[in-house]
Amino acid sequence: MNKEEIKAFIPHREPMLLIDEAEVLEENTARGSRKIRGDEFFLQGHFPGNPVVPGVILCEMMAQTCSVLLKSTMEENPGCVPFFTGLDKVRFKHPVRPGDTVEITCRLLRNKNMFYFGEGKVMVGKNLCAKGEFSFALVV
Repeated sequence: MNKEEIKAFIPHREPMLLIDEAEVLEENTARGSRKIRGDEFFLQGHFPGNPVVPGVILCEMMAQTCSVLLKSTMEENPGCVPFFTGLDKVRFKHPVRPGDTVEITCRLLRNKNMFYFGEGKVMVGKNLCAKGEFSFALVV
């Protein structure tokens, strides 16, 4: 899926739509990517002369990638918005900088009613940049 196809069901818009493309690899696994150009809003002050993508942005990229797995659920429930409900075991291992292409892989582990639980990782090439577990709810 390209950005326009992602926008058809994810409510995020620029500048908070943080994935350029995504695909479902198998039933509960998705892959997303984003090319870090260097002019993104989150790099403007983080850090002057040494831009690094903030960890919270990497977490949001994982969540948006995981949301791709709920496309049919969100289409069946118009107005449904995914909200983070928790982050756990998040670790940042390697900085992400302008010029990097971020590859995100996420898996849905389980769900209970409107709550979903997943895990993800962010890679640049062979470098693990971030990983973590997260939960979110689909709220109307």
